[in-house]
Amino acid sequence: MKTIQEGNKYTGAMETKCLIIAYSYHHNNTAKIASIFSEVLNAKVKTPEQVILEELQEYDLIGFGAGIDSGKHYKPLIDLANKVPKVNQKNAFIFSTSAVQGEKKVKKDHSCLRKILESKGYTILDEFSCKGFNTNSFLKFFGGMNKGRPNNEDIQNAKKFAKSLQNGTVL
Repeated sequence: MKTIQEGNKYTGAMETKCLIIAYSYHHNNTAKIASIFSEVLNAKVKTPEQVILEELQEYDLIGFGAGIDSGKHYKPLIDLANKVPKVNQKNAFIFSTSAVQGEKKVKKDHSCLRKILESKGYTILDEFSCKGFNTNSFLKFFGGMNKGRPNNEDIQNAKKFAKSLQNGTVL
């Protein structure tokens, strides 16, 4: 069964074929979130290196996610996005984990990936982000920041987000 999109509202179907593409580095923060999405959406999870570009057409919904590095998703995910073939209004969502959150920051962090995917014909249904444990750079000398993140609240929020995609009630 195919999915239908009306405006910015996704009216999903239980038989929607979904793929999660996640690049997780350091502490597997993004992999934890991808796993939650996978459970709720009954989706396969692949790394950018595992993706076969020609197979993307088989999916009705694709999630693209990675940690944030220097204000954008990690390079392997951006590189993959630049290689994906053009599509005609294929549904997608973006997700990330990062040290610092905030609506404006997340929108800016996701802007590079969003711009690439939209230029390829993807319709971004919604976006998700939560804090992740970070020991990059000088933070490792202080024990890092956001230890224990993503936490249970983040996981519950990820489940709620995935269910909204599944039910067509985009947040």
